[in-house]
Amino acid sequence: MGQLVDGVWQDTWYDTKTSGGAFVRSTTAFRNWITPDGSAGPSGSEGFTAQSGRYHLYVSHACPWAHRTMIFRAIKGLSDHISVSVVHPDMLSDGWTFASDFDGATGDTLFDLPFARDIYLKADPTISGRVTVPILWDKQRGTIVSNESEEIIRMFNSAFDGITGNTDDYWPSDLRDAIQQVNARIYNTVNNGVYKAGFATTQSAYDAAVGPLFDSLEWLEQRLSTQRYLMGDRLTEADWRLWTTLIRFDAVYHLHFKCNRKRIIDYPNLMGFTRELFQWDGVAATVNMDHIVRHYHYSHDTINPSRIIPINPVIDFNAPHFRG
Repeated sequence: MGQLVDGVWQDTWYDTKTSGGAFVRSTTAFRNWITPDGSAGPSGSEGFTAQSGRYHLYVSHACPWAHRTMIFRAIKGLSDHISVSVVHPDMLSDGWTFASDFDGATGDTLFDLPFARDIYLKADPTISGRVTVPILWDKQRGTIVSNESEEIIRMFNSAFDGITGNTDDYWPSDLRDAIQQVNARIYNTVNNGVYKAGFATTQSAYDAAVGPLFDSLEWLEQRLSTQRYLMGDRLTEADWRLWTTLIRFDAVYHLHFKCNRKRIIDYPNLMGFTRELFQWDGVAATVNMDHIVRHYHYSHDTINPSRIIPINPVIDFNAPHFRG
């Protein structure tokens, strides 16, 4: 599972390969869907029925893609129905590990395995590729349902509604086309844009990433000046997908990834939006800033070879956000 590159196990939720100095993200391997009745979803095979206690989520608190799934687990009332293991924040030569010597790292609470790659091998001993989080595991069938965060949050959004009674819909059918358009720009220039800037190994690759990043932040600031959420007055998955980048921006991306034209705190509407969603019921508990700061600065030794952990700004996300 994974591969050795220059003696280092490449086993990450980002892909450090570059093309002409530009960052390239890896693809996902498991694309099954949990559905209320176990019927097949848009991809993968059938048989993954929504049942309380059947599924287990492996996440990193540092990873914004894994963070999405923890948010949806919280806001959709799934905390008592889907169990969780949290990897260690340090991602070094063995990739994500289940070491538990850092506060908030749980170890592998299902199998007591040492590495995240062991979960992939347990699902498919012949698999090769890159180990990513989140990983959604089916305890009953003994395999991975999905490691694609976009699809996991959509499963969580509706598949378990009959069990939880929570029918809040963050992927409403009448807004899907509009959400997809906004998601596409945010993913390319913001969610992934910070990585394209941070992992660029040439000036031209950095310039090509950082310009669109701040263009999009200005666009988002303006959009949120006339409406409460990205789709108007309805909170949707587009907001949460943006938010996991915003909550990390001033602590990590501004300094560590050289995304330093402005901070989020310099954008009044984006900062109010970030504070409001942080204060949404259950969301603050999904944020572990110690894991976030530790992971980026300690694990990325090509960017921070000294592995010094900065003291970071103190930001009060519980401050009033003055939004309607």
